[in-house]
Amino acid sequence: MILTDTHTHQYYLFGTPELDLQMQRCFANDIQHLFFPNVNRESIPKVLGTAAAYPGHCYPMMGLHPCEVQTNYLDELAAIERAIADHKVYGIGEIGLDLYWDKTTLALQREAFRIQSTWAKVLDLPVSIHCRNAFDELFELLDEVQDGRLRGVLHCFTGNNQQAKQVIELGLSLGIGGVVTYKNAGLDAVVAELDLRHIVLETDAPYLAPAPHRGKKNESSYLIHIAQKIADLQQVSLETVAATTTQNALQIFRI
Repeated sequence: MILTDTHTHQYYLFGTPELDLQMQRCFANDIQHLFFPNVNRESIPKVLGTAAAYPGHCYPMMGLHPCEVQTNYLDELAAIERAIADHKVYGIGEIGLDLYWDKTTLALQREAFRIQSTWAKVLDLPVSIHCRNAFDELFELLDEVQDGRLRGVLHCFTGNNQQAKQVIELGLSLGIGGVVTYKNAGLDAVVAELDLRHIVLETDAPYLAPAPHRGKKNESSYLIHIAQKIADLQQVSLETVAATTTQNALQIFRI
């Protein structure tokens, strides 16, 4: 059985003994592939360093997180674009819109998204999209930029059935993480109705730890709990969830 974490920040631990401990726990729980979304220019060395330390298991992406989009965003994007030119990357991310922390940067976030989605289309790379408190704004933007070439994942999907349908119709997959294990979140009912071919798994570690670790620091080895919850909801085996979602991920990221 092989599980794939399509969105984890485990690289934050680069340069610490804890990183290898967490990686060994991943391998013990059959998590063999981990995809690292970059957040800004300062995280680039950690993303690349961790991926280089675990070849065949860890894969770097490059992007500017919407919460990192400030007035200097063009400088940040220039540094990230240089890293893309100099290294093999497997996706553009994480990019997107976030109106939870700061609504005043929406125009800048939109422009950063347009620029990075263009990179993805030109380079034929998937995107990893962050969306928080901004579904309507994101769908409007996706309608604008989707010309049939944009592909990838809406990471940490927590929307309703209609929003899931919209994402799929836009040609994107749904990244399902720890929220699916939370009581009263409502995501479990949505996931139960989805076709597994539209789902990939993720942890977003160190954030959003699944039950039974909710409220603690997350790590990629906890992906096993997310996979088991989806298996229960879909009434299929854990092995079926692992095989299908890993196949989905490897097709998206072209591993």
